[in-house]
Amino acid sequence: MKNQDYKLTSSKKPMLNELIIEQTPKTPQIDLNQLTGDLIFSGRSIPENAAKVYEPALNWVTGYILKASPTTNIRLNLEYYNTSSSIWLTKILKVLIGINEPDYTLIIHLYLPIEDYDEMNEFDDIKDSFLPISYIGHDAIPSVGIKLYGTDEKGEIIKESFVFIENE
Repeated sequence: MKNQDYKLTSSKKPMLNELIIEQTPKTPQIDLNQLTGDLIFSGRSIPENAAKVYEPALNWVTGYILKASPTTNIRLNLEYYNTSSSIWLTKILKVLIGINEPDYTLIIHLYLPIEDYDEMNEFDDIKDSFLPISYIGHDAIPSVGIKLYGTDEKGEIIKESFVFIENE
């Protein structure tokens, strides 16, 4: 039997509700929940074929924005990600800023090692550090906030700050 890069499971309900892609040594845990508005990406993201991992998530998010929760929390707790993963995360964020409800809120939660966290002084620092965020702001329909978390070597949060909010 051939090893898979990921394991995909989802609810069997006719609505979108939930998409779960189990974590492997090379792929992140992806847990997308329509009812709560929580979209979680955690772990390492160095898949050989990023499309196999992220295309189902992109398709799910494309459906999600049609019936989004009033507050959407995308949690990016990735200890490492490669360029192809960054491209897919950018695509997902571009879709999310298209939630067509000006009164809704999109909060992007970024988890960083404390050393990187301490270097983040303004939005431009975040854009330089996390490329997918550089496309947010100009075309966003919902209010967009970015929350940074500084974590220790065990992954525990020791500092946090709310950095940016955009409402156009």
